[in-house]
Amino acid sequence: MVALLAAGTAVGYGGLLGLLYAAQRKLLFFPDRAQARPEAWNVPDMAPIVVRTVDGLDLTGWHRPPSGAGLPTVVLFHGNAGHLGLRGFKARHLIDAGFGVLLAGYRGYGGNPGRPSEDGLYADARAFLDRLGEAPVVVYGESLGTGVAVQMAVERRVAGVVLEAPYTSVPDVGAMRFPWAPVRLLMHDRFDSLAKIGRIRAPLLIVHGERDRIIPIRFGRRLFEAAAEPKRAAWLPAAGHNDVYDHGAFEIVRRFLEELA
Repeated sequence: MVALLAAGTAVGYGGLLGLLYAAQRKLLFFPDRAQARPEAWNVPDMAPIVVRTVDGLDLTGWHRPPSGAGLPTVVLFHGNAGHLGLRGFKARHLIDAGFGVLLAGYRGYGGNPGRPSEDGLYADARAFLDRLGEAPVVVYGESLGTGVAVQMAVERRVAGVVLEAPYTSVPDVGAMRFPWAPVRLLMHDRFDSLAKIGRIRAPLLIVHGERDRIIPIRFGRRLFEAAAEPKRAAWLPAAGHNDVYDHGAFEIVRRFLEELA
């Protein structure tokens, strides 16, 4: 009987691991496939632009150039859910402060073709950065997008890097959520920012809420410790994961960007 119970438990555990492995991208990426329009999200002054990735996908993003000479364009790589419109309020703040903004669209999100993956999102980001040419650029990552921003900052020459609610790696966060599973062995998409961030030489700003329950602040602190100078961090005591702009984050970001200009 004991042997049968043990065998049944092993089979059940193996089945759970199989489901977790098969569904991992559905647990990581939550795209809203509806195509949003800038005017519906309080940024009618942004224009849709289309770029083509190296694997042949035509992706739509939203762009507004800076209003003054010498000001950078902030390229925002958003988190794992929703579409570009949900980041319209951040773009509005940045545009009103005079900065250029490019909201980079991902494959599989907001009416774009394809399916998201780590390598796919990197390819998407490269295509949007290529579109800007030699213009001064600050890469801004939000949640999952911080992994994209870190990769681009390692590959490209950028004027600055902003990471909002970052993580060390996706497997690290997955291990927190599924402590009973060997997620570090199972995951395809790793976004290992901890292994890369020390290679960034551009000025870095990390903003993280101390009440963040999705990506706890310990991940942001560990990433900050591993980063090279020049760097600064803003740990917001009352902020969670999605509300840092309600707790002063934009003013912190604005001052950082103004110092770069």
